[in-house]
Amino acid sequence: MGLLLLLIICQCAINGIKTHSVSKPSIILLMADDLGIGDLGCYGNRTLRTPNIDRLAEEGVTLTQHIAASPLCTPSRAAFLTGRYPIRSGMAAFSRVGVFLFSASSGGLSSEEITFSKLLKQKGYATALIGKWHLGMNCESSNDFCHHPLSHGFDYFYGLPVTNFRDCKPGQGSVFLKGVQKDLVIPIQIAGIALVSLAIVQYIGLLKVPFQALGYFLLIITISLVVLIFFFYHFRHLNCFLMRDHQIIQQPLSYENLTQRLTKEAMQFIGRNTDTPFLLVLSYLHVHTALYASENFKGKSKHGLYGDAVEEMDWSVGQILDVLEKHNLSDKTLVYFTSDQGAHVEEISSTGEVHGGYNGIYKGGKSTNWEGGIRVPGLLRWPGVVQAGASIDEPTSNMDIFPTIVKLADAQLPSDRIIDGHDLLPLLQGKVTRSEHEFLFHYCNGYLNAVRWHPGNSESVWKVFFFTPNFSPEDSNGCYDSHVCFCHGGFITRHDPPLVFDLSRDPEEKVPLTPETESRFHEVLRAVHQAVDNHTRSLHAVPNQLSWDNLLWKPWLQLCCSSLFQSCYCDYESGGSSLQVHLG
Repeated sequence: MGLLLLLIICQCAINGIKTHSVSKPSIILLMADDLGIGDLGCYGNRTLRTPNIDRLAEEGVTLTQHIAASPLCTPSRAAFLTGRYPIRSGMAAFSRVGVFLFSASSGGLSSEEITFSKLLKQKGYATALIGKWHLGMNCESSNDFCHHPLSHGFDYFYGLPVTNFRDCKPGQGSVFLKGVQKDLVIPIQIAGIALVSLAIVQYIGLLKVPFQALGYFLLIITISLVVLIFFFYHFRHLNCFLMRDHQIIQQPLSYENLTQRLTKEAMQFIGRNTDTPFLLVLSYLHVHTALYASENFKGKSKHGLYGDAVEEMDWSVGQILDVLEKHNLSDKTLVYFTSDQGAHVEEISSTGEVHGGYNGIYKGGKSTNWEGGIRVPGLLRWPGVVQAGASIDEPTSNMDIFPTIVKLADAQLPSDRIIDGHDLLPLLQGKVTRSEHEFLFHYCNGYLNAVRWHPGNSESVWKVFFFTPNFSPEDSNGCYDSHVCFCHGGFITRHDPPLVFDLSRDPEEKVPLTPETESRFHEVLRAVHQAVDNHTRSLHAVPNQLSWDNLLWKPWLQLCCSSLFQSCYCDYESGGSSLQVHLG
């Protein structure tokens, strides 16, 4: 009897330890930018070297049908932080532009939104975001920081407020200037000629009051266009800078050893918080263009600068895993690795080198809801808690991280709003075999583009497209005359009836099904249309953070090391004093 009692006590103690081990772990979320699912060894790549990321797969779970909530940076990251479709937070555009382009825009992730960082901070977690933000900065003044990471639950921020642009790196070409020159130079010339003509007419005494009003109007338009041209020609100084918390520490951004700097900051944050649970979001600039790599990696891969960048990012992941081992934190830390969307297949450098990644067998890429644009790496490691070496081919989403880590932190999910993600832990531990996502809704900006349906009584994963982007005849991967694929008007083709695919049989989305080739065709459409009706009824009007007004560059919101039109140059990062140069 005494022995039995002892065994019961021991078992209770073991259960208590196990329960404690899955409660309030530290969390590290690693997010690549524009990384293709086919770029990693654990997803089938045989030419790029990614041993550290592959180690996460060997020691944890590989999600093979992990879906980004959007194929573009800003909305995808908003969904990741909030566990909600971007349309719910106003982070889905109804214009051509679907992301924030300028640090001095007024849009951003609303203070009404609840991020996982806010909830974990309330539970005593130390929280940090290192790397790319891309979810807004200021609202009404250049120092209100209403959208800043520190206003969304992060204690510490070191990184870029917007994103990495080719315009930020000399010699890498420009995303903007070609369009500016094409679209604005001629209007400026016309306005200038009109102003000169009006001045001559006024001089000779023929100008009447209506013409004076026209002259003032043309003058305002011309000044506005000149200011805009000024901004784009000084884009690197005004938009490409590094911040620590609310302070600019390097303007313009230097790419020299940038990944090492980000990695060092992440390692130091971990080192400062070995005795308390922490949340670290390490948001890489790799492999968004402009591509860059340090001397230790440049020219070392088999895939040019893109491959060099992937391998440097893998090195960084290894450094993070090593510092966890050094501090005996590996078993106490959940590590997640993903990308915000698929590889950008249209990216070609100014010298003709391919600067986009590889999406494996999947069609399309960034900015499309073909599988290549939204199916991303999903790796989760937590030794002793989640399965090691397991592969799960069930629909999951980057929105699932929100409820998963909120629950692990013993925090409460918000009850006043819909959370679209689902807790992943039962899947990761093998307690269930089916995803809770029966339906996933795929948005192209603010437009519902496609729906994924995984019926509970079937292995099929149906995907229904209401419209698809128009591809260039010369390049089946790219969109005609565009840097990205757009979501409306002449850029798309609508389908009635919608296109239907079964991804379980046709993951490459090659052959749309028809009533003649698929007996369940009409059943699938009925189920999807009903799901769309239910989903649409669950949406509520919110301010559009990506409206034209919120997207525009507003000079009064511009962050600068010193007076805007005199200098915008400083480098506290290198240990020197602030330097100033004239923008002209």
